[in-house]
Amino acid sequence: MPVAFYMDVHVPAAITEQLRLRGVQVLAAPEEGTNRLPDDELLQLATDLGRVVVTQDIRFRVMAEEWQRLRRPFAGLIFGRQRPNQVGLYTADLELIAKASGPEEWKNVVARLPL
Repeated sequence: MPVAFYMDVHVPAAITEQLRLRGVQVLAAPEEGTNRLPDDELLQLATDLGRVVVTQDIRFRVMAEEWQRLRRPFAGLIFGRQRPNQVGLYTADLELIAKASGPEEWKNVVARLPL
């Protein structure tokens, strides 16, 4: 089973669009109407849906790392710094993750882009 993503409000729409064109399963907080949820609620929602969160918000990453320390389960989080010139690289890395790994490999993991 491929990895499915839940994009935080901070992720550029171009990344979401490019992933969809490449056949990756993606939900985006702005489209789902969840862009105003607190980070902990969004991470829990994504976990309930079996989706790895992708974010460019450093506070979101720090919160997920705290969940790791507390052993609070979550589906995974991938963090990339906000750099406009990284859209293509982030898209390629996320496509690779989606197609070459499984959801079980991402449980309780916080990773950083680029790979």
